[in-house]
Amino acid sequence: MHIDAQIDLGVGPEDVGLSDDDIQLRSELLDVGDVILHCVIAGPPDGDVVLLLHGFPEFWYEWYEYILPLATAGYRVVVPDQRGYHRSERPDAISAYHPDALATDVCGIIDNIGAKKAHIVGHDWGAFVAWWVALHHPARLQTLSVINVPHPTAFKQTLWRNPKQVLRSWYIGLFQLPRVPEAIARVGNWRSVTAMMQRSSHEGTFDATDFERYRTAWALDGAYEAMINWYRAVVRANPQPVQTQINAPTLLLWGAQDRFLTRSLADASAQYCTHSEVVMFEQATHWVPHEEQTHVQTQLLDHFSATHDIAERTWHSYELNQSKPKWFRWVRFVSADHHNGEVILFISYPPLNSCAPAWRFQ
Repeated sequence: MHIDAQIDLGVGPEDVGLSDDDIQLRSELLDVGDVILHCVIAGPPDGDVVLLLHGFPEFWYEWYEYILPLATAGYRVVVPDQRGYHRSERPDAISAYHPDALATDVCGIIDNIGAKKAHIVGHDWGAFVAWWVALHHPARLQTLSVINVPHPTAFKQTLWRNPKQVLRSWYIGLFQLPRVPEAIARVGNWRSVTAMMQRSSHEGTFDATDFERYRTAWALDGAYEAMINWYRAVVRANPQPVQTQINAPTLLLWGAQDRFLTRSLADASAQYCTHSEVVMFEQATHWVPHEEQTHVQTQLLDHFSATHDIAERTWHSYELNQSKPKWFRWVRFVSADHHNGEVILFISYPPLNSCAPAWRFQ
């Protein structure tokens, strides 16, 4: 059943203690093209946009403690309920949750608020969507920040080579069954879902209030089925990215104690990023945004501001003349830095995942 977006159901900013004092906070339904999405928006209208994408089985609430710090730092913070989740519109067809549609939603949000680019941050499924936007709509990113979900190509290669990762991904197979995952989840007031979150996180990461709010979101008509349909859609479609290399500045934050994903996936993902930094939280689990909140906020703010520290950095990515020798066709101009009156052009050579200054002139 198709469910329209509804702003008066579930959990709003006011229900978790957020107010519009000094940060221009509001909760809106945005038309992003194909669907209507509920978004929590805060911060100055002229600030750089930070788009925070939640994962499964959460909703915008995953990021509620990040909104005030980021908005206070001068960013325009946008936190959606992604397609099918919570207050957002829920298409009926499984195919409506194809990664291409999810990425298009992100671009639609950016367009709706009148921006051209955003700092895109994602955790879990939100990280997968962030990767997909970076691969298919690279012009829409200022920076990319992903938390505990790997680059799609790195994940597929690991599944083929690493039996341990196959075992950790067993639940994806369960989610392909019709109606069964939804029926299991509802037993005992969502006992299996809350137990999964408790077992896979550190003690105290989620409290009774958190679970009360999550249960409210899951219980909305058709919501949990739509959430599971993300897994069904990606398995049925087996989508292939149009490219593998990412040139946007990329930050990978990773909880080493993740029960679902091996730590080696972090470095494997970095191999597909021209400019990347991997930060490993040795004691954290899959739920890094909750367990390392202060450190994650600091890492994100540093990552966002780094794009401005070198004055007027502009990013380019275009192939050179195809008539050049084969090795030369791989060379890309990736940035031009203006510093002390000089222009320094940087180039990258993706097969070696390297980047170096090439030419300098005044």
